[in-house]
Amino acid sequence: MADLSVSLAVLAAVVLLSEAGRRAAARLLPGARRVYLLEAASTFQLCCCSHELKLLADSARLEPASAGLLLTYTVTVVHLLTFRGAACNPTAALESLCRRRRGAKAAAALVLSQFAAAAAARTVAASVWSLGLSEVHVRIRRFGFRCFDPLGGTVLEAAAAELCCAFTVQAAAMHVHKVPQRLREHCLAAVITAVVYAAGSISGAVFNPVLAFSIQFPCSGHTYLEYCFVYWLGPILGVASCILLFEKVIPFLSGKSTIGLDVPAVQKQKAQ
Repeated sequence: MADLSVSLAVLAAVVLLSEAGRRAAARLLPGARRVYLLEAASTFQLCCCSHELKLLADSARLEPASAGLLLTYTVTVVHLLTFRGAACNPTAALESLCRRRRGAKAAAALVLSQFAAAAAARTVAASVWSLGLSEVHVRIRRFGFRCFDPLGGTVLEAAAAELCCAFTVQAAAMHVHKVPQRLREHCLAAVITAVVYAAGSISGAVFNPVLAFSIQFPCSGHTYLEYCFVYWLGPILGVASCILLFEKVIPFLSGKSTIGLDVPAVQKQKAQ
């Protein structure tokens, strides 16, 4: 219980620090630069919190399993409520580039800010653990802040799991506008918690290239290229196949075409 209390305090501190950064960006920076700082602050929050949650899970301090799922759901709701539109995922930047809503330089700058924040989160997490505030922090410090093989299956199985997770979450995000506004964050959080439960033992259910870079890539057990295959190619293909299915294949089969339409804008109009 003491370990959990310390971890909850760390999570709360990370959220408050990131929120301070978002508010400072909203007040002090112009629109273009504000987006990058919002992405950086929110990505930092996502990665730092995920480091702490992963440490708890790996240390078997979240028993029964339902307690871990409840914490995952709660933290995900907090993320969705505080991110202020930040995607914290390079696939979103690639999607906006393909839809021509963002130029190549802007998309590259957005992805760079995400990866910089992910690297900073890794360093900050190790710094917090070095203080030895809880037993799990002392243990990870004793191991030199190393993590071990995050894959519970083969590389192909893990990549397929990441693809399926990304596909499912993207599908939920594309259709969540059909749900009443007050329930949207809870619906997305429920979907994310469900895929974490379903695929967590196979790949960790990260389905986010920048988050995987922060929490999975430093782990031993596989090569860098294998991790790229699982955690970068898998989610990118999952998101791309989801968009292709719901915006091209299904409309084509039903006789409705979305070619030339800004689908997210249409969905927003329907929600209003």
